[in-house]
Amino acid sequence: METPDNATAPEEAEELTGIAAQDWATASAEPQYRAAVVDLLGALAYGELAAFERLAEDAKLAPTLADKAELAKMASAEFHHFERLRDRLTAIEEEPTTAMEPFAKALDDFHRQTAPSDWLEGLVKAYVGDSIASDFYREVAARLDSDTRALVLGVLDDTGHGNFAVEKVRAAIDADPRVGGRLALWARRLMGEALSQAQRVVAERDALSTMLVGGVGLAAGFDLAAVGEMFTRITKAHTKRMAALGLAA
Repeated sequence: METPDNATAPEEAEELTGIAAQDWATASAEPQYRAAVVDLLGALAYGELAAFERLAEDAKLAPTLADKAELAKMASAEFHHFERLRDRLTAIEEEPTTAMEPFAKALDDFHRQTAPSDWLEGLVKAYVGDSIASDFYREVAARLDSDTRALVLGVLDDTGHGNFAVEKVRAAIDADPRVGGRLALWARRLMGEALSQAQRVVAERDALSTMLVGGVGLAAGFDLAAVGEMFTRITKAHTKRMAALGLAA
């Protein structure tokens, strides 16, 4: 899920080099890069499928019929994103289920550990948790081949959940300021869990972790220091989102 205040991806400020300047047909000739992209698409596809399931479930907590309908529309958009990723994996002769399987447990664990207790916590989770993931994927996309980059950025298009969540959460805080403290603690927990989950996933997948530190011919300079800078940008974007919600980071 994309939101207007996403962290700025490096491609917006740099001239594309290395694999980032190639198309899929050229870049995929490198076996390790291909494996990394399959991992990335598999992780993203399962994330979109899980987002669809979660939004459909959260709709049951909606206080009004209009809110329920809004979440149902967003869930439909997430499923469409999943279909695009599934179809892409099939097109490059990879089995979508096999590509997604390595990431299912980690993502399921994250969602189980951060199950919202009410409607407002569900909105904050979608806005904060999903946006952290989107920022991460946008950062990585800047170093992908042009075809894969376009797909990844396309499936991160805004589903409308960001603005919807901000409107509803701010209204709830205005009505009862005590709600703000509880939701701020919840958002901080989500931030920690999301980053820990992302690190676990990457650490367990050799091709993906190698890609993140620039080991398969990606844009020059994307080393461990650059990875640290990437997470700094993601953290700053999180702080901005918290402010938009009316919460302290």
